[in-house]
Order: sequence, then structure tokens, then C-alpha cells
Amino acid sequence: MKGLKFILAGVIFGIIMAKSEAISWYRIQEMFRFQSFHMYGIIGTAVTLGVLAVFLIKKLGLRDTEGNPIVFLDKDKSWKKYILGGTIFGLGWALTGACPGPMFVNVGYGYFAMLIVIAGALGGTYLYGVIKDKLPH
Repeated sequence: MKGLKFILAGVIFGIIMAKSEAISWYRIQEMFRFQSFHMYGIIGTAVTLGVLAVFLIKKLGLRDTEGNPIVFLDKDKSWKKYILGGTIFGLGWALTGACPGPMFVNVGYGYFAMLIVIAGALGGTYLYGVIKDKLPH
């Protein structure tokens, strides 16, 4: 029963992604070609809600499901790794037309070719885990 709320949140997230057309390859291509504000509006809304959520978590001292305080750690100040990681992520997003959330929503919509993209994302994540100790951090 504890997992039910997460499944429900995932279903609601999928419905919102589908209804807002954030899973549309055409919408994503429009964004990368600077032809439409639609996706930038969705991303801006998500960033705004994220900032608000972090503010409220800190202000109200909220706790996680196990009763532990939620702590936000400061990020490393070096920027090169973020530029490299963001570039790789952006290239994958532009080439496949989907970032991680919409990949699964597209599979739920019946676009089973996205399973190849999911396999590639999981493979890349696994590869990073294998070689992360050899990378400059």
C-alpha cells in the first residue's frame, strides 16, 4: 500500500505530460529550433514549482516518509562537469525527442520504439557507474 501513492503520482505525472504535449517529439523539436514558447513555458513552470517546493520544504521543516529531516546539500562550484553533462543530456534529448520522464510516458502511449531509448539511457547510466571513479570530479 505504501507504493500505491508513488504509482498514483506517476500516473498523474504521465497524464499531465501527455495533455500538455510535453511528450510530443514535434513540440521538443520546435523548442530546440526556437519556433515555439510552449516547451519553455512548461520548463519554466516546472522550475518555478521546484523553487517554491524547496522553499516550502526548508521553511516548514518538512520530513521524508521515514520522519527524517529533508536536507539540501550545496553543489560543487566547478562548472565544467555541468556543461559537459548538460551537453550530453541535451544532445540525447534532441536526438530522441524525449527526456527521462516522457520516455516512459511514450511507452505507456504505445510508442514501443522508446524502449530502445530507455535501454540506451539505462546503458549509459550503467556505463557511467562503471567508469565514474576514472572521471575527473
